[in-house]
Amino acid sequence: MLSHREALALKNASPSEFETFTHRAASLRDEHWGKTLTYSRKVFIPLTTMCRDECGYCTFVQKPGTSGAYVMTPDEVMKVVREGEKLGCKEVLFSLGEKPELRYQEARDALARLGHTSMIDYLAEMCDLVLKESSLLPHVNAGTLSENELLQLKEVSVSMGMMLENVSRRLLQRGEAHFACPDKVPVQRLRTLERAGVHGVPFTTGILIGIGETWEERVDSLTAINDAHLRHGHIQEVIVQNFRAKSGTAMANHPEPSLGDMVRTLVLARLILDPSISLQAPPNLEERFAAYTAAGINDWGGISPLTIDHINPERAWPQIEALKQATARCGYGLEERLAIYPRYLREPKQFLTDNIASRLTGIARADGLALQQCI
Repeated sequence: MLSHREALALKNASPSEFETFTHRAASLRDEHWGKTLTYSRKVFIPLTTMCRDECGYCTFVQKPGTSGAYVMTPDEVMKVVREGEKLGCKEVLFSLGEKPELRYQEARDALARLGHTSMIDYLAEMCDLVLKESSLLPHVNAGTLSENELLQLKEVSVSMGMMLENVSRRLLQRGEAHFACPDKVPVQRLRTLERAGVHGVPFTTGILIGIGETWEERVDSLTAINDAHLRHGHIQEVIVQNFRAKSGTAMANHPEPSLGDMVRTLVLARLILDPSISLQAPPNLEERFAAYTAAGINDWGGISPLTIDHINPERAWPQIEALKQATARCGYGLEERLAIYPRYLREPKQFLTDNIASRLTGIARADGLALQQCI
């Protein structure tokens, strides 16, 4: 594992030095994860596109009054879920803007029509509906959560997620990526990570690179994630995601991180994070599969045969068969996993409610990966 000094020095490592670090990262991945990379077959449910935050790079969020601002109805949610079920999906990824009802009357009105006063309450109802009316399992990305909200969602989801993005308070300043984003205050996001650990929630988090952060701030962010995991053992995967400039945003002309920068950060992550934490890089944001594999990743994340990536709608998912072939060319197999990683299935009392645990027996293999079903 990297010391803090080594982690900082990795930014400017010479080609030969970096090759050594890369070999260490790949070897560590092989030792702990074997010669198989994984992915999750999912549907993406953007429950609401309204949000009280205004990130400088986001096109997912839409303000009330625009055609793209909505809250999905139960019928709309279940239509997608049922179509995904027919295609063999096992994960329902719920993604939504954070706490729009605290800012917009339109969000409060939409929730009232659905019988709710908070988006988290409505999300919990939709997760419960998925459990009752399908074989799929919810994974929720609901942003920062109070203790009560986290416990409420644990009852109806197999796992949860929230991108830490970065621990830098500097990025909250005017002109920076997280200005006017009350839910991106680092201490609030770190508290959610900690609460998830205390209450045994299998959790996905990660960093977003290229949004104006320094290398040292990347190191600090990965270290903060790892420290939470060492206390509680609940961080099942970390995503290293590269910023993509989008027209119509405040950061439309901001430079994107290079492939080399992304690879160097993946190596950094693999060597900072505990080996038990899965390392993921989205395959639709940079289709350099060999470079990512060589840097030590072991997972491609959720991929949908049905729904687009609503966060990056301009970047299509790779076809699963094409990804399998590309992974094979790198010398690795590709296997489907569930929205919860195998090791958490071995500790159901700590990480699963009885209701969720009972649902996994029919879709998990003996090794904890996804049981293949005829489609």
